Amino acid sequence: MEGHEEERLCGKWRVACGLYSYNLRDVFTWRLLKTIVMGQILSLLICGTAVSCQYLAEYKVETPMLQSFLSYTLLLLVYTTILSTRKGDRNILQILKNKWWKYLVMGLADVEANYAVVKAYQFTTLTSIQLLDCFVIPVLMVLSWFFLKTRYKLVHFVAVVVCLLGVGAMVGADILAGRSQGSRETSDVVLGDGLVLLSAVLYAVSNVCQEHTVKNLSRIEFLGMMGLFGTLISGIQLAVLETRAVAAIEWKFHIYMLFAMYVLCMYALYSFMPVVVRMTSATAVNLSLLTADLFSLFCGLFLFHYTFSTLYIISFVVITLGFVMFNAVPTYSALPESGSSDGDPAEASADPTAESSSDHLLSADRETQRTETLTAVAAL
Repeated sequence: MEGHEEERLCGKWRVACGLYSYNLRDVFTWRLLKTIVMGQILSLLICGTAVSCQYLAEYKVETPMLQSFLSYTLLLLVYTTILSTRKGDRNILQILKNKWWKYLVMGLADVEANYAVVKAYQFTTLTSIQLLDCFVIPVLMVLSWFFLKTRYKLVHFVAVVVCLLGVGAMVGADILAGRSQGSRETSDVVLGDGLVLLSAVLYAVSNVCQEHTVKNLSRIEFLGMMGLFGTLISGIQLAVLETRAVAAIEWKFHIYMLFAMYVLCMYALYSFMPVVVRMTSATAVNLSLLTADLFSLFCGLFLFHYTFSTLYIISFVVITLGFVMFNAVPTYSALPESGSSDGDPAEASADPTAESSSDHLLSADRETQRTETLTAVAAL
């Protein structure tokens, strides 16, 4: 009887940790590989925006709000136009009538998050930004727990720690390479660090809204509303803050090309990210985006003559390992699932298999919990 009780307690521990004797083919599937690849594509798109911003800064063009305004405007022209052509409850007027304030909050959070993190570069160091920007992940997990009712297992927290260790290796390489951007005034550093933390919280709010919308409503609705409210908010802020900076730009061909590169990368990022979020979660996507700084550094080796460090390779491997760990065991929601009402082609084609790895694991999770419950009842 004592041995039976010990086995039952061990089973409960495995349930809590998410550690099961899964068949490897149920874990390392094409879906997981596709998730990893898609996550790295998002990182490459962010890398494209970082490289274009770096070149614009070298040409003394510092207009983050203009860049955001152009990006949101492109979303407006494409996705908000699609919403305008729809009829019934999915029409843009009905959406605005019922949920305008929700999308206003989402758009405001996204616009100000982009602005705050770009502004932070003027006050604090690259190292501080890389470290503090990771604050978005614990904030996302907390918000997902309370608002999306997402439940995590011990392996997910371990995976997050592994990813953050990878970030630590990357920051260590930056310090050894002398890219901490020198000393700053203490007051400026505190302001810059505060802006990074503020942007992390706002990004988390925006990402939670995105996950809820694309999983319960539709990707087109999310992007259409983001384009509409993002354009309005960034347009007002642009007129207030950057009129002189825009007027001072010397518009040459290479400046046009850098703006085009930034806007197209952001458009692709916004269009593609909901597909990955729908397959995984906002937390998993942000874990994969930790490699974006690494891709930027790799580009910097050739474009900006950065010094190579082996720690960059180690960091990439460690972050990827943590991302695989996080996605190998699925999270689950305390809320009943509701599918998208949109039928977007990108969403429909996101998982061509009949049953995904997460479905296998989640069913195994529930079956194990059911077995544990029956065992406990029998023991009584």
